[in-house]
Amino acid sequence: MSYDIVLKRIYSPAETEDGARVLVDRLWPRGKRRESLALTEWYRDASPSTLLRRQYHQDEISETVFAARYRGELRDDPACLMPLMRHARRGRLTLLSAARHLDDSHLPLLRDALLQALQDEDVADCEPASPPCFAHQVDPEN
Repeated sequence: MSYDIVLKRIYSPAETEDGARVLVDRLWPRGKRRESLALTEWYRDASPSTLLRRQYHQDEISETVFAARYRGELRDDPACLMPLMRHARRGRLTLLSAARHLDDSHLPLLRDALLQALQDEDVADCEPASPPCFAHQVDPEN
């Protein structure tokens, strides 16, 4: 199944085709009032930890190290993706951040993790939960 997950800056105007608009940052964006953002939700649990975010923004770690550690945080807590997966299954999900450059933020990594988790769940749903029961089939020779 195909999922529509887009990335957008929180400072960009809301559009009707945005679908569920979820802010995925630990910090509230400066100068923005909640009612002006048309948010579906402010969800902090899937954003990078405070320590990881701070290390990255203070150039203590490289982008590669940040990406690896953030993927590790998501892998260690797969349940943090569940609310976002529910939104994605209903239609377009717009992930929002206050980051100036979305391509260098955590959002592309989060989108990849979400798409992988959704795909893994879809594959698991296609597999039988238990072996089929053949009790209703009677062998005519016995």
